[in-house]
Amino acid sequence: MNSRELSRRQFVAVSTTAAGASLLPSFSARAAESTDRFGGWPIGIQSYSLRNYDVDQAVRHMQGLGIHFAEFYGNHVPLDSTVGQLAELKKKLETAGVTMSAHGVNGFSSDHVANRSVFEFARRAGIKNITANPEPDSFDSLDKLVAQYDIRICIHNHGPDALYDKIDDVVDAVQGHDPRIGACVDTGHFIRSKEDPIEAVERLGKRVFALHIKDEEKQEKRSRNVIIGKGFLDVVALFKTLKKIDFPTDGSISLEYEANPDNPIDDIAQCLVVAEEAIAKAAG
Repeated sequence: MNSRELSRRQFVAVSTTAAGASLLPSFSARAAESTDRFGGWPIGIQSYSLRNYDVDQAVRHMQGLGIHFAEFYGNHVPLDSTVGQLAELKKKLETAGVTMSAHGVNGFSSDHVANRSVFEFARRAGIKNITANPEPDSFDSLDKLVAQYDIRICIHNHGPDALYDKIDDVVDAVQGHDPRIGACVDTGHFIRSKEDPIEAVERLGKRVFALHIKDEEKQEKRSRNVIIGKGFLDVVALFKTLKKIDFPTDGSISLEYEANPDNPIDDIAQCLVVAEEAIAKAAG
């Protein structure tokens, strides 16, 4: 990374201090060790990749894969999880050496009370990033909430015919809003929308707080995930661009592999190797 890159020790220390009183763990010693493999990048997984497993099984698979960061989705960690339930989850994550880096994808509307409940969950869970699919009428509410809670909104593009189909849709949505309202760049969905995910990262720049890294066999609405780098995603260029924009160390980078949900583990492991090799090349 550039001059703002944190050393491994600094990365852990800063994140631990920031998470101080959080229910969920900050970067544990085991998580710190994992950053060596990925050159300091907080590479993790979107738990939707493990959707055919319950949360305990999903966490065990993360541990087996050597994954130490995760964005959890609602079926694994519901928004109405209590303090007690999150405390139990904390114990399981600590045992596995996993840190929750984000949660989503969550919807938002003009209902400020409902929106606030998602932020209350994020505060209980001790996370900095909420991946989101906000309705156009939600931004007045979100501007207030990101400022009040100091928690980011990361707009997730969902591909063809979705609310945030094109790069311009996300760029226009964040313009003029609180700097904590930014993007979760889903590389696979942009590929399906015939958009360049590298360009998306470049154009959104400092507003990129999260990624869902996936690759596609086709640049079409109907496609299928493939091992990253085997389709249309230039993985080396992606990490070079993330380095260029100075992606935040407390952001969320989640591999999301939606194919083969009954037995995705070998494919996920292959994707992690590709990411590791791409990061090494991007640093050279």
